[in-house]
Amino acid sequence: MKIAILGPIPRDTIKTHTNEIIKKYGCVTHPAIALSNILGTNGKVIPISNIHQIDQQPIVSLFSDFQNIDLSGINSKDDRGTIIYLDFIDQNNRIEKQMACMKPIREEDVTTFTDVDAFVFIPITDFEISLSTLKYIKNNTTAITIYDAHGSTTAMNVQGDRHRKYWVDIEEWLPYIDVLKMNLEESQCCWFENEFSMDSIVDYDENKTDHLDNLAEFVLANGTSYLYVTLDSRGCVAYTKKGDSIQKDFIKSVPVDNVVDTTGCGDSFAGGLAYGFVKNPNNYLKAAQYANILGALRTQGTTFDVFKISENDIENLIKKHYA
Repeated sequence: MKIAILGPIPRDTIKTHTNEIIKKYGCVTHPAIALSNILGTNGKVIPISNIHQIDQQPIVSLFSDFQNIDLSGINSKDDRGTIIYLDFIDQNNRIEKQMACMKPIREEDVTTFTDVDAFVFIPITDFEISLSTLKYIKNNTTAITIYDAHGSTTAMNVQGDRHRKYWVDIEEWLPYIDVLKMNLEESQCCWFENEFSMDSIVDYDENKTDHLDNLAEFVLANGTSYLYVTLDSRGCVAYTKKGDSIQKDFIKSVPVDNVVDTTGCGDSFAGGLAYGFVKNPNNYLKAAQYANILGALRTQGTTFDVFKISENDIENLIKKHYA
């Protein structure tokens, strides 16, 4: 297996909901290390990212213990990476500040990796992945594309404050995405009214799910094959087409007794989807199970030791939680 993971490797400073301060490199690192452990000698993980020159050596050192991680897709020549500050006000909600803008990942960054089995896109801000990159992959490879909507529904202002935004041009992207993944808040930024009223512009409602079926119908009608919406501790819902109808399935979560840090859960979930689809093509329910497991593992600590898991280990977890 060869899985490429595209997005930033931000220099993160995180204040957890328990007031612990964590400094580490995030985003792409989470699924890369998780998949490296699971694949072992049976596959390769290729991070593709643009970073600051000052971060080159620390990132190389971070990945040095993982022999199946190919670092040839990491580029610092333009000295444009990502710096993020996260302040969690509770377990799932946070105030975000962005202090640098990564150079977007463009077509020339992926041309040497057309033999991979899957491309996993995990942008965190709307400028980090160019649409032309997805078009190139669709036209020049047979790889499956997994895309996280987090970046497309997030923008930063001139003060570096990060805010939710509507993914207004989503129709242009969907034909080039095989698997679209988002959380519930992001889903509410993908399905919006033609004209807003003052009453309709409200804060995020974690109980608002009545739009999901309509969103799924729209997404699947415009070229995407699978839609996953994560529902925090409740699990996730998956949609795909079965003939002329839409199949909807709920996949329960993996129970977690003590949540330490949720940073990177969505990135890890996307990595789990990629592993599932490459290992068992078209088995979208099994892919969701792998994704839920990696997301749950991410919450269990502040270091990458949470991903010390082999292929045999994850199969045993599948049997335990989804028998």
